[in-house]
Amino acid sequence: MVKTYEIIPPNIPSAGIYHFTTGSDIQYEVRFGRKQNDLLSATIVFGVINEEYEGEEYVLTNKGEVYGVMNTIVQIIKMFRKEHPNVRSYEFTGEPTEGETLEKPTKRLKLYHRYVKRMFDEKIWDVKVLKNKIVVLRPYH
Repeated sequence: MVKTYEIIPPNIPSAGIYHFTTGSDIQYEVRFGRKQNDLLSATIVFGVINEEYEGEEYVLTNKGEVYGVMNTIVQIIKMFRKEHPNVRSYEFTGEPTEGETLEKPTKRLKLYHRYVKRMFDEKIWDVKVLKNKIVVLRPYH
């Protein structure tokens, strides 16, 4: 079974900032940003916040913890969705590594896409990949 790291939720649920630390003491922050023109849409951003990686939030740590990190992010997104049931769309962007562009899906985005079905029921949510962005929409009925 894939590990889930201990999640530190925000003190105020509407804050939308969650934290966790991996077994190798890598600290992550997961943020849910609301769009000013559409409060029912959220952008999901996550990255490393350790001082040793200062300025490199999207660094590849290569600590062999990618599955535990992604599993923890899945759980955080489920927690956020439970707290915010009216949000109708979510966006992810995969930061490019060296040699990649934003014109097509990056390795990171492809990894995120594999986890989308664990976060969102594809019978209810529409999942679209647009260049280097995943947009998940819940249609109005």
